[in-house]
Amino acid sequence: MTNRGYTILYTLAAFFIMSCTKPYNPKVIASANNYLVVEGTINTGGDSTIIKLSRTVNLNAATTTNPVTDATVAIQDDQNVSYSLQSLNNGYYTNPILNLVNTRKYRLSVTTSDGKIYLSDYVTPIASPPIDSIGFNAGSNKQQGAGVQIYLNTHDPNNNTHYYRWDYVETWQFNAKYESQYISDGTQIIARTPAQNIYSCYGNSISNNILLGSSAKLSQDVISQAPITFIPSTSEKIEQRYSINIKQYALSADAYNYFALLKQNTEDLGSIFDAQPAQLTGNIHCTTDATLPVIGYISAGAVQQKRIYINETQLPVAWTPTYPYDCELDSAYFSAPKSGVNEVQIYLIPLPNSSIPAVQFFKGGPAPAGYLYSDVDCVDCTIRGTVTKPGFWQN
Repeated sequence: MTNRGYTILYTLAAFFIMSCTKPYNPKVIASANNYLVVEGTINTGGDSTIIKLSRTVNLNAATTTNPVTDATVAIQDDQNVSYSLQSLNNGYYTNPILNLVNTRKYRLSVTTSDGKIYLSDYVTPIASPPIDSIGFNAGSNKQQGAGVQIYLNTHDPNNNTHYYRWDYVETWQFNAKYESQYISDGTQIIARTPAQNIYSCYGNSISNNILLGSSAKLSQDVISQAPITFIPSTSEKIEQRYSINIKQYALSADAYNYFALLKQNTEDLGSIFDAQPAQLTGNIHCTTDATLPVIGYISAGAVQQKRIYINETQLPVAWTPTYPYDCELDSAYFSAPKSGVNEVQIYLIPLPNSSIPAVQFFKGGPAPAGYLYSDVDCVDCTIRGTVTKPGFWQN
């Protein structure tokens, strides 16, 4: 048989194999499960207690979040004192400062709009020791490439904690690709005022990985250079100034094991060599229907936090951030060279408008010939951040 004949034969075989393949949609993907998910910590220190309520969604659902906004949420102690949490209408429930007594035990109470009652087990508060320091290394490694590795150091001199969890909020200062010096008021192009700045903004994000540390197998309760997050050298987070605020939670052994298993089930899956998913057993239960699963584990204790700043001057000069959109400047003439059309009137003045004037340009005379402009993604930083400086921000 010729090579051409083999090619035809293999093509036909592949066609028949593919035509016999049927899509496999396991029942779990389209199941109607709508379980309650509870996230948060009862904060007995001088900071807010924030509890997030949501419900599970199907794997094939169009949405990935399903917040519970109409529940009644409270903290209860073992002496029948109750502390209400207020809904923020986005699935979060909070009380600024509860001033709880560390010698009592506490539990979370949730009543949903369908009348179901959920209670956590009573838990003993565990106060976290302070965070010793937050540091960073700016360099390169084989796994992640060039970037900034943020790490944390902590210890308990009383040798009592052993189990730790962390989360964080990142904030950074960044610029749009081009600075717009002008704005349309609907009838003409006018100069922007400082209050209309859309060039320099502040962005932020919260951690979405489970960060754990344990000193249980060490002779001393010391956590050294625990990795928190890695920022690639091309990220605009480190374009100008970056800050990270890390919160530290002390856990019981049971709470640590729960979060370790949750991390395994959600982050350490994907290849045949990874551990298989395991059943989660939290400490929250539906008292009106004992067969109804609940996802979550409630802990209590004083939370510690620490913030650091990183300036661009502390990083390698060769690092250049990559703008997240493809951008270019185009020109709009008051009188186009060939047609004489007033492109500024047509393209830039009518509102609303996704094309924003950046700067004037000239063609051999004292009067401007028109404006250079670009898309809103390239000129307006407020689509990804805010121009309002955070209250904690230090210059």
